[in-house]
Amino acid sequence: MMTGVYNPWLVFASVLIAMLASFTALDMAGRIAGAQGQSSKWWWLAGGSVAMGIGIWSMHFVGMLAFSLPVPMGYDPWITALSLAIAIALSAFALWRVCFATMSWMRLAGSAVLMGSGVCAMHYTGMAAMRMSPSIEYDPRLFAASVAIAMAASGAALWIAIHLRTNGKLVWLMRCGAAVVMGLAIAGMHYTGMAAARFPMGSVCTMDHPGMDTAWIAPALIVFTLAVLAIALVTSVLDFRMESRTAILASSLASANQTLQFMALHDSLTKLPNRLLLEDKLDNKMEAVRAEGGRFAVLFVDLDGFKQVNDAYGHHVGDLLLVEVAQRIRVTVPAHDMTARVGGDEFVLTADTRTPQDAANLAERLLGVLREPIPAAGTLCLVSASIGIAFYDGGETEREDLLKNADAAMYHAKAMGRNTYCFFDDSMNADVQKQMKTLRDLRQALERHELVMHYQPKLSTESGTIMGVEALMRWNHPERGLLLPGEFIPLAERIGLIVPMGEWAINESCRQMSLWCSQGLCHWTVAVNLSPVQFNHPGLVGAVRRSLEKYALDSRHLMLEITETTAMHNPEASLAILNELQRMGVKISIDDFGTGYSSLMYLKRLPASELKIDRGFVRDLTRDTEDAAIISAIVALGKTLDLSIVAEGVENEEQLAFLSDLGCNTLQGYLIGKPVPPEELLSACMYNDELRKVS
Repeated sequence: MMTGVYNPWLVFASVLIAMLASFTALDMAGRIAGAQGQSSKWWWLAGGSVAMGIGIWSMHFVGMLAFSLPVPMGYDPWITALSLAIAIALSAFALWRVCFATMSWMRLAGSAVLMGSGVCAMHYTGMAAMRMSPSIEYDPRLFAASVAIAMAASGAALWIAIHLRTNGKLVWLMRCGAAVVMGLAIAGMHYTGMAAARFPMGSVCTMDHPGMDTAWIAPALIVFTLAVLAIALVTSVLDFRMESRTAILASSLASANQTLQFMALHDSLTKLPNRLLLEDKLDNKMEAVRAEGGRFAVLFVDLDGFKQVNDAYGHHVGDLLLVEVAQRIRVTVPAHDMTARVGGDEFVLTADTRTPQDAANLAERLLGVLREPIPAAGTLCLVSASIGIAFYDGGETEREDLLKNADAAMYHAKAMGRNTYCFFDDSMNADVQKQMKTLRDLRQALERHELVMHYQPKLSTESGTIMGVEALMRWNHPERGLLLPGEFIPLAERIGLIVPMGEWAINESCRQMSLWCSQGLCHWTVAVNLSPVQFNHPGLVGAVRRSLEKYALDSRHLMLEITETTAMHNPEASLAILNELQRMGVKISIDDFGTGYSSLMYLKRLPASELKIDRGFVRDLTRDTEDAAIISAIVALGKTLDLSIVAEGVENEEQLAFLSDLGCNTLQGYLIGKPVPPEELLSACMYNDELRKVS
């Protein structure tokens, strides 16, 4: 037998090609498994089969070129091409098998036998391409060993490919290790098969051109194979990156779509469902009631005092307050019921309550949790709620009507004094319509110049003459006539108009006082009431300064009245505002004194010049000794603090005499003069000469 020798460099190159081909096979298996769409899978299967087949066949052929005999050698091109076709076919079979999601041990064994047979067919077909005469003989034991190695290596390769189809950092490292093992197994099969070949002495190659120069054929084949495998891997990597970016983009788009959908159906501040989602849920619940029977309640919740908090502390605190309110409602309402925010401080609940008592119990719980102090940005905010309740039991009521009914009941609860709940009945709609019209008209009252100021004179008990007036706002409604403050000021506070209306009142009072000064009444002062919202508004001081400058009015002619409750709500903040006003020369009066709770420590620090006794103490003064005692105490306190004392609500001679004797400095009431327009004031002040005798 002739003995052949191996070129060690080509052997080494063939083993490296086997490893690179194995890695390419594992990568292609992952690409096929992860491909989106059937068409994409088939394209990766076709391309991967060609690249993998060329790699396996090249390993085999380079290994053949590494082997040399003492005689010239050549290869039949057609048989060689057939061995390449077999390599591509078995590669396609292998990649097709790993496309299955799972593979049983029986199917794995069968696939390993078929694939191993294909590997052997490729190898021994390539050996037949040598066209040796006499024919090559094979050692049966080594031949059987090569077949066994081929089948075992095929089974291992399929098992590894199935388990390493996913992508990731660790998977890539595991593929590298598996490629080394598979490459060595494939090379082991090849060189075991080569070792099984026996070449009798005198054998010759029967090819027409038997001589082959491996010096250029082997390197060319190696470069070509590496190029094919590199192209396949680079294409795979680029596609994987593009697929990953596409997946990230798709995930981002899906997340953005979910976010947009959530934002479209939920309130951005409280994260509660908004009106759009509420209407959809209401339609579904109403349809279910119509189809299956039953009933449910709609609760319309509106916060009492929210606008005052918002105006006093700013929108930031107001937003924090709303978030906490939403959380309290959410934990109070059963999980299967829905809570939505439909306006600034308005919430709507749908509750599966079958009886009015169940709805009342839920409303009571809500009122309880909402009246508790709410911390917001270091401030304890006090609010309450008015709740309207309307039931739906499958009638002809439309969704909008159901919401309007609950809203009407809520307005009725506010009219009852707030911090309560009310069930809807048909009579409420007319009241709500009237109130809504009043709200619409009030929004236009400033623009249409419908607001006017009336002035009530204040009498000095020392001189018996008028020493000033109090400015009182009136609304000259085009349909309802002259409206008093109690009919529209609470509405103005509720819809946020009280600040511009208050600024208008200060400006108009300064204008009128400037006119009176030009008429020689320079000893007068004009007193303007400040609402709690306006007093805590950051633009108050600026508005006062602008009005004084606009009409060149000396600040000593302007007095601002705030209630005792307003002054004591936040004493430190009140003190800062009042000190700033005092530095401007504006006088300060504490109104409704005796009706609230005052701390004398803070009261003596307030830069007030006047205490105003509430009319409630004056009304029954002659018949109630307790009122007389209270007034006496207030007068004594005022004198101690060096404050002027004003008593309002004086309506008869007995009150006039009694208050003068107690030591009140100034009196105000219908006996002195009613609030009148400025053009009627001077003539109205020509009261009876007997009033002058009090001095």
